Amino acid sequence: MTRQVIFSIAMLLAFAGCDNTPPPGPVGPLPSERQLAWHELEFYAFVHFNMNTFTDMEWGFGGESPELFHPTALDCRQWAKVCKDAGMKGIILTAKHHDGFCLWPSGFTEHSVKNAPWKNGEGDVVRELADACKEYGLKLGLYLSPWDRNHAEYGTEAYITYFRNQLTELMTNYGEVFEVWFDGANGGTGYYGGANENRKVDRKTYYDWPNTRKIVRDLQPNAMMFSDAGPDVRWVGNEAGWAGETNWSILRRDEFWPGSPNYKELTNGHEDGTHWLPAEVDVSIRPGWYYHRSEDHKVKSVKQLVDIYYHSIGRNASFLLNFPVDNRGLIHEKDVERLMKMVEVIKKDFETNLATDIDIEASNTRGNSSKFKGENVIDGNKESYWATDDGVTKASIIFDFGTETTFNRFLAQEYIPLGQRVKKFSIEAYVDGDWKEIDAQTTIGYKRILRFANVTSSKLRFSVLDAKACPAISNIEIYHAPKLLEPPAIHRDKTGSVSIEAFDHGLDVYYTLDEQEPDSKSKKYQGPFDLSGKGRVKAIAVDPLSGDQSAVTSVKFDICKVKWNVIAPNPDKDPRGKFIVDANAKSTWKSDPKKDVPQTVIIDLGEELSLSGFTYLPTQQRYIDGTISNYKFYVSKEGRNWGLPVSEGEFSNIRNNPVLQTKSFDTIKARFIKFVGEKEIDDKNFITIAELGVVTDHE
Repeated sequence: MTRQVIFSIAMLLAFAGCDNTPPPGPVGPLPSERQLAWHELEFYAFVHFNMNTFTDMEWGFGGESPELFHPTALDCRQWAKVCKDAGMKGIILTAKHHDGFCLWPSGFTEHSVKNAPWKNGEGDVVRELADACKEYGLKLGLYLSPWDRNHAEYGTEAYITYFRNQLTELMTNYGEVFEVWFDGANGGTGYYGGANENRKVDRKTYYDWPNTRKIVRDLQPNAMMFSDAGPDVRWVGNEAGWAGETNWSILRRDEFWPGSPNYKELTNGHEDGTHWLPAEVDVSIRPGWYYHRSEDHKVKSVKQLVDIYYHSIGRNASFLLNFPVDNRGLIHEKDVERLMKMVEVIKKDFETNLATDIDIEASNTRGNSSKFKGENVIDGNKESYWATDDGVTKASIIFDFGTETTFNRFLAQEYIPLGQRVKKFSIEAYVDGDWKEIDAQTTIGYKRILRFANVTSSKLRFSVLDAKACPAISNIEIYHAPKLLEPPAIHRDKTGSVSIEAFDHGLDVYYTLDEQEPDSKSKKYQGPFDLSGKGRVKAIAVDPLSGDQSAVTSVKFDICKVKWNVIAPNPDKDPRGKFIVDANAKSTWKSDPKKDVPQTVIIDLGEELSLSGFTYLPTQQRYIDGTISNYKFYVSKEGRNWGLPVSEGEFSNIRNNPVLQTKSFDTIKARFIKFVGEKEIDDKNFITIAELGVVTDHE
């Protein structure tokens, strides 16, 4: 090797090691260091446990006695272990809710655990949770309600001092706090030290938020503060568990405050936002935020929880999942079971990243520099990223798998220290010699995940179609998630048409009508079929590729309601009465509250039947107001002479178990039935019915 060659190689190496290509300039508002750290948490827990747990309420009035707070087996270590096992990163506790009861022995009120029988007044739930979080390596967050329906001075300047004193206690005595939660509910009716009145405050100015938040900044500089207006993380604008498909991490922050009326804008953020204010998706694993035995059968399904994961973390937000800790002081076993099944599904979905050790081709690389090459998106380094030249806001990367590969998940992340930039992007597969679009969406941000039906291709192309400035993409992952093999849903409408639904794309459904267990050799579901008479439908979902199958769903049907008509309430005056027999558990009839209970429902079955019982489904909506506790049931052949009731009494424990109620009686032939709601569970002046049915005698 000549000296000239050696010199040339040395010069090339020197120039390569001195790549001075500048990074892209920042765009728009940028995240702070604490916000960057928060983005990486992604999944953490909310715990609603307080006085409401023991009064069976969602919002306490404030005059409840501390003696009611008496958990029998409180174990914050159980909470922490459940959350740790689920891969959650922290727990936010309702240290004080709107009723003002404090889960720590506050020195500024008697309305706290120090006057509860639990641990003879020596207990401190916040301390126990702080210790449990430390033991399990979790972060501690605290919810402190600005509204206090107990405090006599709420609405005056004196209360602000009280509120700040409590905030100081929590920020001082329990170690590091990662998030402080300020609710938007402020002002209204309350106990207020015995005044029992309605008090209104100016939500925007009353709390003097700049100085109140300064307490957190001074005492917990790394803590994120949550509210509609942040200042660090914003509410997503709903409690249903989803962020908008377009979700900017930036917001015109000064237009918002806790409880501001323009909250719906929080779901999407603002493309022209003035501050970095990412969204947090808060949602409960049950309909309510607090524990109610009546919701033990309403824990969200695995499918619902998986959907929430993709609609929160998968849409550039965090996932704050609430556990309504029960009156024992434990996360209920049904909640734990459903959570762990959801986590198992998510782990399998992201088990094997297909975008590793494959060829990458970028349409443009910033300054042709290796610092910003396309390969950076698959190198596993969050500090490296692919960037294009300034002014290039349309660019693409091709992922070449080298062989035909099946995939159904796509994950992308921007390098957000430089701001959120992408406004629109697409993914395509190379099929039959041409590019075929799989999906096209808008924002990416910290993380965006797309779900779609299986695609098989040797190449995938990711394209930025529009951006505020040259894109900066730090990470891309591609997966082939297994099918969600939950037991299928079986439904029959009023006409007797049966439909069966699997919970994922590309699954086959097989069913039986002869009491036999279904398998892949049973009848394949092709579409709705008729079952107007009695019968049992059993069904399974099967993955045709792997052969894996779900558990069996089994539903027993009596005769359909196609001939049924509601006579009372009068259909002309109360058209919603049809909900009583519409074969839809989600619809509910509510009687006229101007008419006192008892309330009567009369139904023409359309033909004479041999009846041996009836069914009552109470409302399956969030609140169970109107649920009937006592009833009478009559039958008649002609709809005039009713005689004595063939069944009467109570629906035992229906308050805590509002599921389908079945009552039997000696077989009798009749065409008309009369159901009388004699009493509502809370003695209210109306009743509700999701569905009435009959049990026909075996032929």
